[in-house]
Amino acid sequence: MSVTAASGRGVAGLVKDAELGEDIIVERHGRPVAAVISVEHFDELHRVRADLFAAALILARELSDTGSRIDVDDAIAAFGFDRAELEAELDADLAAGRE
Repeated sequence: MSVTAASGRGVAGLVKDAELGEDIIVERHGRPVAAVISVEHFDELHRVRADLFAAALILARELSDTGSRIDVDDAIAAFGFDRAELEAELDADLAAGRE
């Protein structure tokens, strides 16, 4: 529907049609620029988008997971630290009141 036709229908008319389940696409110079949809449809689209985003994360994680796991002490050592040294430093900071 053109902007001119949408203006002719008025906001009340567009809202009524959306409430009845009709999705209205408004075009300017033949190009879609806006949509009038019901709140139920809007909510559904947002739920679907959230579900698709979650599915994409799950798939990406599944495809990139090699199954290899590393022990936390090995990770600490990979960064050039020692667990005992880190714990002593944390204890000293806590004792000095620097949380």
